[in-house]
Amino acid sequence: MKTIRGLATAPAGRWGKWLFLAGWLIIAVALGPLAGKLADVKDTSPNAALPRNAESAAVNTALERFQQGNAPMPAVAVYTRSGTLTDADRAKADADRAAFARYAVKGTQVSAPEPSKDGKALIVIVPLSADDMDTQSEQVEEIRRIAATGAPAGLTAEVGGPAGAQADFTGVFANLDANLMAATGSVVIILLLLIYRSPVLWLFPMLSVGFAAVLTQATTYLLAKHASLPVDAASASVLMVLVFGVGTDYALLLISRYREELFVEPDRHVAMRTAVMRSGPAIVASAATVAVGLACLGLADLKSSRSLGLVGAVGILCTLVAMMTVLPALLVIGGRWVFFPLIPKHGRTPRGGRISAAIGNAVARRPRRAWLVSVLVTGGLAAGVLTIDMGLTPAENFQDKPESIVAQEKLAAHFPSGASDPTTVVASAAREQQVRDAARIPGVADVGPATLSPDKALVSLPVVLKAAPNSPEANDTIDALRTAVHAVPEADALVGGRTAQTLDVQRATDSDLRMITPVVLGVILLVLILLLRSLVAPILLLLTVVLSYATALGASNLLFEHVLGYAGVDWTIPLVGFVFLVALGVDYNIFLMHRIREETEELGHREGILAGLTRTGGVITSAGVVLAATFGVFAVMPLVSMAQMGIVVGIGILIDTFLIRTILVPALGLDIGRAIWWPSGLFRRLGNTPQHAATAPRVTAPQREHTRV
Repeated sequence: MKTIRGLATAPAGRWGKWLFLAGWLIIAVALGPLAGKLADVKDTSPNAALPRNAESAAVNTALERFQQGNAPMPAVAVYTRSGTLTDADRAKADADRAAFARYAVKGTQVSAPEPSKDGKALIVIVPLSADDMDTQSEQVEEIRRIAATGAPAGLTAEVGGPAGAQADFTGVFANLDANLMAATGSVVIILLLLIYRSPVLWLFPMLSVGFAAVLTQATTYLLAKHASLPVDAASASVLMVLVFGVGTDYALLLISRYREELFVEPDRHVAMRTAVMRSGPAIVASAATVAVGLACLGLADLKSSRSLGLVGAVGILCTLVAMMTVLPALLVIGGRWVFFPLIPKHGRTPRGGRISAAIGNAVARRPRRAWLVSVLVTGGLAAGVLTIDMGLTPAENFQDKPESIVAQEKLAAHFPSGASDPTTVVASAAREQQVRDAARIPGVADVGPATLSPDKALVSLPVVLKAAPNSPEANDTIDALRTAVHAVPEADALVGGRTAQTLDVQRATDSDLRMITPVVLGVILLVLILLLRSLVAPILLLLTVVLSYATALGASNLLFEHVLGYAGVDWTIPLVGFVFLVALGVDYNIFLMHRIREETEELGHREGILAGLTRTGGVITSAGVVLAATFGVFAVMPLVSMAQMGIVVGIGILIDTFLIRTILVPALGLDIGRAIWWPSGLFRRLGNTPQHAATAPRVTAPQREHTRV
């Protein structure tokens, strides 16, 4: 509370506002260059998205001993014809092989064109360096250009394999951050213009969010550089969307309370001080809840989940600092005119709240019916989780099919499905033959020639699976292969490769979900108990956000299946969606219940609930729409997994905003009565004043006088 008083006094003071603004300008100029370096600390290594202790990650580490830098990553050129290949087709493949040689990593060779058994396809494998993903992507594009140039009529050529897939995946993120920033900023500006109906006011939240973005990116860079904070491409992209969405939410809440105070306080400095003092605890509690909830992902085994959670927590805290300091200073400097044309004038009655008051009165007439209907509706939608088909193959994870996927499909039609992406077995060189013999199990099409490490201690064996990569059959073969080679004495054999990596990610995500879910719920429950100083209300609020999450996941799955036609749900969605929705969902309940508690202290339980709903309804609804819209930007992203995350979080926020917070929570509070505040002092005070429990008059738009701080 002392911190909030300090924040309230400094920006609102006669000179404090200028000092705060000057300080922030200095900070922005100093941190600007560091913010631009965030891309330099992104982890693009093969293990960046793998579980920390995964066998496939250990294989990648072992392969680094085979050369300077990372192990080669093959690009596979696939030449196909509807009929039998001609001599001209084979000559084209031979000529391309010679041209590809300039891109092969030192110490390796481009494979000779290998024909399929049906005589309709050829493959040429080009081992590329994996040290620099940008360079590798450029090489893949050059190989594609060469393969597509001068092909005989009827011959098609596509380049895929691990390097081709990596190039296509990297291409998705090439301009993603800039596109996301532009799309998110545009959406937020449009919504702020509609919400405030002012040509000026929207600029102040956006300027404040800009300061928050600089602080967030610079802090993230410094922590990644000097404190080993994990940062990958996906978490860096989500970070800015989170800053925009959450920062705008905090701005809406603070500006709404400031506007209220301007109607009853002639001095805008005092009005801002009161607004920060009264809205500050809820905003700080909200930020703490979201930050701690996201930080719980730091316990995850999956590195990408750890990165998303820890980076997101840093973003939330930096956004809180910026929005609670620079925004009040800017608003006080601007004066009342920033609300033009709806300028709040001292002594006038504030408009608005009529829709929220009408909803509150309707809920109050039959609160039990209201919450029962709400539970039935949300429960019906939540039933959609029963039909979820978990998992997406690399081909299914793209909205539009890239060339690497086309190449893989053609490979599967003419060669053993695993030929383009062999599984890798790394073992002791002294046990090469025993490991090779053990690897010849049902489901394995071929075990290729071995590669010896420079120190002659390790050997790498390419194992071609019969099943398509990442299929259930391929996963079963990986398990059987691991069992077989692990049984070879003193071989220390490990099984890796892209199919093994996907399998390890799936299992780690499932394990993380079971471990992190109770931790997140427990931490958030503790925050709610500390904020509301009761036990019943926090438990009820936690149950409502869990219901909101299940509803969002079920409703989204129905949309994925029957409207968007997705093949399944990405493995990361349940965990990431849970953490985001539970933390962000509690946000709005914190804003609502904090205001209800404040109103209940003065008006009594029933009227306090209705007054709290009326006075926060518009701003919380606006905040929910803004946050849902910012995450909704992900729905048009090229990767299905990112689109699904945006859709699940966006739908969940809307459900929480329009149903859970507007109807379910107030209805439960009205039906349970003062017991919802048990065992706090408020529960006892309400019991000593029976008039508070009496039937209150219908609530209309806010009209009461505010107690000045």
